[in-house]
Amino acid sequence: MAAKEKMKLTDATMARLRPRAREYAVWDTKVAGLGVRVRPSGGKTWVMLLDAGGRTRRVSLGPVSTMCVADARREALGRHADPQPEKTVPLFRDFVAGVWKEVHFDRYKPSGQRTASGTLRRQLLPAFGAKSLDRITPAQVERWFERYSRTAPSSANRDLDILNQIMNYAVACGHVEASPTGSIRRNRRPALTRFLSREEVARLHGVLDALTRKGDRQQADIIRLLLLTGCRRGEIIGLRWSEVQDGMLALTDSKTGPRTVPLGRRARAILDRQPRGESPFVFPSPRDPARPRGPELSLWYRIRREAGIEDCRLHDLRHTVASHAVMNGVPLPVVSRLLGHSTVHMTLRYAHLADRDIEAAAERVGAAMEQVMGMDGMRR
Repeated sequence: MAAKEKMKLTDATMARLRPRAREYAVWDTKVAGLGVRVRPSGGKTWVMLLDAGGRTRRVSLGPVSTMCVADARREALGRHADPQPEKTVPLFRDFVAGVWKEVHFDRYKPSGQRTASGTLRRQLLPAFGAKSLDRITPAQVERWFERYSRTAPSSANRDLDILNQIMNYAVACGHVEASPTGSIRRNRRPALTRFLSREEVARLHGVLDALTRKGDRQQADIIRLLLLTGCRRGEIIGLRWSEVQDGMLALTDSKTGPRTVPLGRRARAILDRQPRGESPFVFPSPRDPARPRGPELSLWYRIRREAGIEDCRLHDLRHTVASHAVMNGVPLPVVSRLLGHSTVHMTLRYAHLADRDIEAAAERVGAAMEQVMGMDGMRR
């Protein structure tokens, strides 16, 4: 076993400790048994060594981010003078409702809080809520993830990320030695290759027109706006009247933060024809106008069947906007701003070109080359 690393710990030296390939600990030369554990992820936790019936036991004092060196020394000296019984590891449900909520959940954006609340209510609390943190094993997490992935692989990935954050913070708090999620491999994302051709867009609009005349207006108008703006489903469903401003949408809570979305003539007309009642939402819930309508758009399945695009997902309308923008010569940075991407690299995943557009480009290039070659032949 390697020799113990020792130094006089100060707040300055603590800040200079860097992660390595493997976890390591540095021990204080001023207070015996006090040290800091540094994980490869960069997380730092105060630890101390206590005598437990002739055996040395290492206990956690908490994350370095919540306790300065002076406080850690006082805590360590107090434990040496008055040894405390080993702390009980909290249940998963108590941990997420307590310290994790304060440190992580409360700092999420409102949309992130809604997502995390749904994940906890529908998945994580039923599966792990009654277990103490140290009783959640990798095998249990893997079984849960495999079952979930059979029906909703993308949602399983998202909820695994939330569970991973919770368990990593449990490690930082000293409740568990290692996260049980570390060995779980996320589901591979399918290639984003589906977008609607010009003909398919025309058929989609025809079906939307027919259904609108039959009275299914609210869902049809939401779907129209998704195709006309490239917005995410949640951004349109949760749209407030206060966010509709001077020919644009001033979204206050998009996935990448506040952003503005310019509106074309047809999109403005759709918003203008929405009834304005007392609800703050453009598309209120029929049952409770104080809330937006639910995220489920059941009409979409009928629309895509009648339009002959049953392999198209609702989110593929966003792909369609990006792809047609690129095919019409809109620069990628502009498309990126339009979709609200944090980087242009994200936009590249959506920018597909149809075969007929590639063929047309080849014809134009070929004709230009033939003209040059012909002119060159005349000179000879």
